[in-house]
Amino acid sequence: MLMVLASGCTSAQPGFTVTAEFSDVLDLAPGAGVKVNDVSVGSVQGVSLRGWTAVVSLRVRESVTLPDNATAAIRQTSLLGEKFVALSAPPAGEQPRGRLSEGDLIPLSRTRRAAEVEEVLAALGLVLNGGGLANLKTINVEVVQALAGREEEARDALSKLDTFVAGLDAQKADIVRAIDALDRLSARLAEQRQAIGAAVEALDPGLSVLAEQRSQLTEALTALNSLSGVGTKVINESQEDLVAELKALQPLLDQLVKAGDDLPRALDFMLTFPFPPNVTRAINGDKVNLHATVDLDAVTFLAQSLIAPPEGTPPLVPGLPLPPLPPLPLPPLPPLPSLPPLPLPTPSLPGLPPVPLLLPSLPLFHLLAGGLRG
Repeated sequence: MLMVLASGCTSAQPGFTVTAEFSDVLDLAPGAGVKVNDVSVGSVQGVSLRGWTAVVSLRVRESVTLPDNATAAIRQTSLLGEKFVALSAPPAGEQPRGRLSEGDLIPLSRTRRAAEVEEVLAALGLVLNGGGLANLKTINVEVVQALAGREEEARDALSKLDTFVAGLDAQKADIVRAIDALDRLSARLAEQRQAIGAAVEALDPGLSVLAEQRSQLTEALTALNSLSGVGTKVINESQEDLVAELKALQPLLDQLVKAGDDLPRALDFMLTFPFPPNVTRAINGDKVNLHATVDLDAVTFLAQSLIAPPEGTPPLVPGLPLPPLPPLPLPPLPPLPSLPPLPLPTPSLPGLPPVPLLLPSLPLFHLLAGGLRG
């Protein structure tokens, strides 16, 4: 909040010096007054030039309280009165910050000057002396005729224009960012002008060939159009047959899906039939390593051979007419001493009479072992 504690300022009273920058100070001279709310609070100490900017030194009473972001303007006491510098608080929408004190600077962005009477009269004379005032009536008449009967459309257009402008204003930051990016792109293209020119020159032979083959390319595109028409006709006429064939393939595809991993495994085994797929690991030069496990437990063998299968059990091997096998040549075996029979417990089987089991003698066991080995 702006507060003035004194209504006057003299050179003998204490105060502080503030510098203000103006783009144009008109005929402001040293000694002119400095006012806040039309109350004199100081005077102009000097006016100097810094480049194209006028620098005004202001002496303000120490009892005056102004924010650090105060504004300054050059005004007149009347139409033909003297100039003075008016200090005021920041504009609406900007919060006051700090306090104006010794050595502070009011930059060019927070200073302005009022229009002089001479400038107003010159502009008015330009309008009155053929500057467009004579055509104002014609413009008014033409606008009235253009909008006559179209008031609703004009109002709707103005409403849409207002919405459009509001949208542009809301996207101002994005638009500025896009313009900056376009500026950077233009600068980069300007730096690579020679490379772009070389690339364009390199395209010239290719463009010349394309221009020479323009008729052939046109004929090719025309033929492609005809081919597409024929293809469309074929597809349309064979659509029903194609759908029927796909439906016929559906069961086969279902069975393939059900087969799962069995089909790849079967195909893998078919390539090495009758050997398993990993048979290559057993091949060593011109030999094949085989491994077999033979159970020669005589007790289990005799027990399974002596126990009759239950009634109604189908034979393990169907009765097929097989030719008699020739006897296997066996080398003579030396006689072995007989061992006394060992008494074994008699197992009881359901539905069968108890059968005493005896361990075969060594010659019989040797014979069985020789037969299995042969």
